[in-house]
Amino acid sequence: MVVRARRGGFVRRRPLLRTAVIGGGAYMAGRAGARRSAEQAQQESSQDERINDLEQAQQAPPPAQQAPPAGDSMLDQLDKLTALHGQGALTDAEFSAAKAKLLAAGT
Repeated sequence: MVVRARRGGFVRRRPLLRTAVIGGGAYMAGRAGARRSAEQAQQESSQDERINDLEQAQQAPPPAQQAPPAGDSMLDQLDKLTALHGQGALTDAEFSAAKAKLLAAGT
């Protein structure tokens, strides 16, 4: 601590030290806030990209269903559809649509 003589006695020179400590603390707080803001912006950007990818995937047309070969009989084609459905390659909705399409084409 630096002490200097003055007319009425001694005066301490701590205001400068106090200012330096306060300024340093404010600087560090500002840097931490900027870092948090940058991390949050990066997370939001990443989330926006994922949302855009999902929206584009939903807007893409569904893959065309493969029609069973025309040379097979209707019973063979139904058996193939049933086997694919049993294996999990076709969902219930896909199986129903393919079966309806096959039955409509056969009549």
